[in-house]
Amino acid sequence: MNMDWGVLAGYWPFVVGLMVTGVVSGIAAGLLGIGGGAVIVPALSNALLLMGYDAEVVQHVAVGTSLAIIIPTGIMSARAHHRRGALDIDVLKLWAPFIVVGTFVGGLMAGLYSGDVLRIVFAVMAFVIAANIIFAFQTKLMGHLKGSNITHRISALVVGYVSSLMGIGGGSLTVPTLVAFGETMHKAVGTSAAIGVAIAVSGTAGFLISGWGVDGLPPLSIGYINLLALALVGVLAAICAPWGAALAHRLDQKTLKYVFALFLVAVGLNMLWKVVVG
Repeated sequence: MNMDWGVLAGYWPFVVGLMVTGVVSGIAAGLLGIGGGAVIVPALSNALLLMGYDAEVVQHVAVGTSLAIIIPTGIMSARAHHRRGALDIDVLKLWAPFIVVGTFVGGLMAGLYSGDVLRIVFAVMAFVIAANIIFAFQTKLMGHLKGSNITHRISALVVGYVSSLMGIGGGSLTVPTLVAFGETMHKAVGTSAAIGVAIAVSGTAGFLISGWGVDGLPPLSIGYINLLALALVGVLAAICAPWGAALAHRLDQKTLKYVFALFLVAVGLNMLWKVVVG
């Protein structure tokens, strides 16, 4: 772990930025069931780039730290949805073991990919998911398989692996998949938040191991997990997640879908822009 308190003292704008990120990501977690990672990853990556850290390192740190942050955020969001009856326990039990395996493998393999590869994966998947939410092609392709446990398990493996490379709680993948399998939007969001906790725990372990001993990490980092960002963003996101959950239940399902899609498009464009401009 690299520690330089003198350097950290000069990073107050970074600290303020992390606090804002925590509030926004927490609300997004509860509102969309995404664990906040779609906000945390680009925000943290941009902040570290502005501070002069290597572009190849910062994306991995942003993704790994995002997964660690999603642990408390996901717990708070899932509890809030569960209290409102929007969590399918049977689906959670079916998905959780396979999500853990897929996410852990993805976290271990993340070090094999460049920062730009991770950004492109994030952007492409964000666009595909947004298009799916608007045009519902996944429902047409997979809707007839909603009673198949095998399909659920394969989906969990894929969602876990891709989510670990994106640094998200899986909501942007899990929500439309569960909707395709017949869940309502509200219950898909609530169940996704709980599944995101399993993704975050397993993915964090993978990124901690794969980043161990890597040179050029930001101060207060263990593997690809930055403890400063984990503390500031994690606490504020966990506090704010129930606010987003409350807002989600005030919106109708159609509105929630469009909010989700627009959010993903904006994040995907941000990631592609970073790849293009270097």
